[in-house]
Amino acid sequence: MPGRVVLAYSGGLDTSAVLVLLREMGYEVVTVTVDVGQEEELEGVEERAYELGALEHYTVDAKEEFAVEYAFRAVKANALYEGKYPLGTALARPLIAAKVAEVARRVGAEAVAHGCTGKGNDQVRFDSMLRYLLGPDFKIIAPVRELKLTRSKSAEILAKRGFKVPGSHGKYSIDENLWTRSIEGGVLDDPAAEPPEEVFSWTVDPSKAPDHPLYLEIEFRGGVPVAVNGERIGPVELIAGLNKVLGSHGYGRIDHIENRVVGLKSREVYEAPAALALIEAHRDLEKMVYTPRELRFKQVLDTEWSDLVYQGLWMEPLRVHIEAAIDSMNRYVTGAVRVKVYKGALWVVGRESDYSSYSRDEIDYNTGWYPEALEAEGFVKMYTMHSVAAARARGM
Repeated sequence: MPGRVVLAYSGGLDTSAVLVLLREMGYEVVTVTVDVGQEEELEGVEERAYELGALEHYTVDAKEEFAVEYAFRAVKANALYEGKYPLGTALARPLIAAKVAEVARRVGAEAVAHGCTGKGNDQVRFDSMLRYLLGPDFKIIAPVRELKLTRSKSAEILAKRGFKVPGSHGKYSIDENLWTRSIEGGVLDDPAAEPPEEVFSWTVDPSKAPDHPLYLEIEFRGGVPVAVNGERIGPVELIAGLNKVLGSHGYGRIDHIENRVVGLKSREVYEAPAALALIEAHRDLEKMVYTPRELRFKQVLDTEWSDLVYQGLWMEPLRVHIEAAIDSMNRYVTGAVRVKVYKGALWVVGRESDYSSYSRDEIDYNTGWYPEALEAEGFVKMYTMHSVAAARARGM
């Protein structure tokens, strides 16, 4: 006889169908919804869980933990998967899995369940983290993957049993948290089609953004953002506030072709105003304080860290080693960066840091230090000798 299962429950179409199916399989279902800043998706989620037959429901507020332990780690790592995606969903999954595992232990569950498909990345992220936390033999149930449930089949399962079909998001599959909002499906499956305005929620049409530029000064301490325009703000409020103000100026849209873990290319559309702005500002400040070798090595670390997180390997020991190096280097990423936002575009217009190795006196062509002619000529000759000799020998 099936026992108790803990379900990672979003309240959306697929996990609602999964809840019903698990009940029909004879399980006592305990649902867990982890609040990582999804806002609208949380409305009525507990009531829906009980309506569908949940034995117990837990809503876990993890916004602060998500901001500090995941999003801000991503800032320090300039985390953009394939140069574009700020990893919002990928960052949230290990945290959600950890909270699901906590509840599973607490209620004595014999299994955990999720609503991931067999085509997506999230199955890797959930399964790997749950097996790490609960043991490799702990039972994981994935009805959407196992039964190849489509969204239309999930809707049919609910409708046939007399349950209300969640109407939110309609033709699109949406995942939202503090860091990013991702939109998939519908017309977006055609990589040549321009995303219609209806898919966007956090950002206004750039052509309809205000006709005046927005200036923001973002302050960092040890690589972590701590203040905006001189006002110190808590992590959750800082991210949420930047999402709102930057989005109102049309900034933060991403549209790209992404290489999934499972071997498929997918067209992905995201909104991530705060994430993109913070990473751009942080990366610019790093240039002020790092030596050229530090900067280039840091780029290697950032890429590897981003790949590990995207690929569902949060528990990989290499991530911990990389983070130790990233944290060490970020000790000096302290200062302020001024950005300008206008009609959907953002660029850095100023920066300062007590750890800056930039010297205005040295770089000024009219004053300050200047190399002697023989010094400059000798440097150029010796610096290029290998390249010149090799090119001449090969007749290039």
